[in-house]
Amino acid sequence: MKIHIKNGRLIDPANGIDATQDVFIAAGRVAAIGVAPRGFTANRVLDASGLIVCPGLVDLAARLREPGFEYMATLESEMEAAIAGGVTSLACPPDTDPPLDEPGLVEMLKFSARNLNQAHVYPVGALTEGLKGQRLTEMAELRDAGCVAFSQADAPMTDNQVLFYAMQYAATFGFPVWLRPQDPTLARNGVAHDGQVATRLGLPAIPVCAETVALSSILLLARETGARVHLARLSSAEGIDMVRQAKRLGIAVTCDVGIHHAHLSEMDIGYFDPNCHLTPPLRSQRDRDALRQALADGTVDAVCSDHTPVDEDAKQLPFAEAESGATGLELLLPLTLKWAEQSDVPLLRALAKITSDAARVLGIDAGHLRAGSAADVCIFDPERYWKIEPTALKSQGKNTPFLGIELRGKVRYTLVEGQVVYEENSGKR
Repeated sequence: MKIHIKNGRLIDPANGIDATQDVFIAAGRVAAIGVAPRGFTANRVLDASGLIVCPGLVDLAARLREPGFEYMATLESEMEAAIAGGVTSLACPPDTDPPLDEPGLVEMLKFSARNLNQAHVYPVGALTEGLKGQRLTEMAELRDAGCVAFSQADAPMTDNQVLFYAMQYAATFGFPVWLRPQDPTLARNGVAHDGQVATRLGLPAIPVCAETVALSSILLLARETGARVHLARLSSAEGIDMVRQAKRLGIAVTCDVGIHHAHLSEMDIGYFDPNCHLTPPLRSQRDRDALRQALADGTVDAVCSDHTPVDEDAKQLPFAEAESGATGLELLLPLTLKWAEQSDVPLLRALAKITSDAARVLGIDAGHLRAGSAADVCIFDPERYWKIEPTALKSQGKNTPFLGIELRGKVRYTLVEGQVVYEENSGKR
């Protein structure tokens, strides 16, 4: 299949391109940018006039809910959501049931995802058996099975000696370790930020020091072992300051924030809105502003959807009892565009956070449109407003704090390896 994408505004952060240029695709690869290769005859022409053409989005955290949680979502539904959101590569955390702690489970997930011929799935393996924080998994075998990194997801790691050994082992073989910093004892039973809203509503609180105490331990162990550590879903201004200082000291650390935390704060909980029950919790407006600034100045390496589909019954409960998490695959692009507009960040830099920068953290060859690279492409209308409603979402999880809100930025086409896998309103697959 040869495809000619014409008249679009090409934004390729990895190559510093922001200009009206055509893209030519052949045999699943980018054949050329700007000028057609000699003898090129397209089987299909996509007119991208008024649209932005960019690399397919790369999402660092998207729960696909398989295996084990199919009542919340299925691989099919969430892969549909991914390509509808322009996401062509995604990492899935290991907190499935059973957890991704055995090579057979990883191979099964990758096989199932490949058979769907949609987005590329990159499993993150469990750091410890059963995510129990006691015995290390066979990381080398999991890596051979397809894992790109190792994590505890949101499961607590209470034994720093185990974490120390895990980071030593990972450093020896160059395996990245992804950790979400939260001290389980300081956060015990908490559901909201330790601030005025939790106090007013009588909700069990999680103080900022739950993040910073854990973060301090992780950074010290990273410096001691030399492990490559990625800090997942930072939520506080103090945490950002600690990472900024660690980077200045030369510690090999990267970090991300969830896109919801770049827009929302504890004030959005309102009167016990369970869609705002997230992990980590929505923090103060000061914290939110610090996250937005850190994204803009480069302290935060990437932004992710932290996609967590939850079934309706689990959300329609009192706030403290409701399942935490929000759907985000289809909102990653418009919420990133909204942050860029509000923070006066150029689109070239903003899109880097969900393309080339995210791919660099993930350690994959994606997030760019160089000649010869895989033709994973997102084409979207930057001026198109759409209302976030359950019927507008492909994900089986309709749980989002943005229900009823209009956002700008709608995906028109998604291409994976040169095949049009999503086309808005066409019904084609």
